[in-house]
Amino acid sequence: MTKISTADARNDFAEVINRASFGKERIVLTRRGKKLVAIIPVEDLELLEALKDSMDVEAAKAAMAESDERILYDDLRRKLGLK
Repeated sequence: MTKISTADARNDFAEVINRASFGKERIVLTRRGKKLVAIIPVEDLELLEALKDSMDVEAAKAAMAESDERILYDDLRRKLGLK
């Protein structure tokens, strides 16, 4: 993973974006030596989002398996005042 200061990234913004987009490079922007953000290819972002969605689904399934309580849709609507 490449580290670039925010000042250098500002000066060469188009090149940094092209390296991430076309070169599939992951770039960490730093300020005063501290990591701030990452510029990643969109494919990496899509993978992260898919992983997060999968984890959310698994957590919901686990929560449902732990609970014996079931609420009917119409009862929930009444409880929420949606009638």
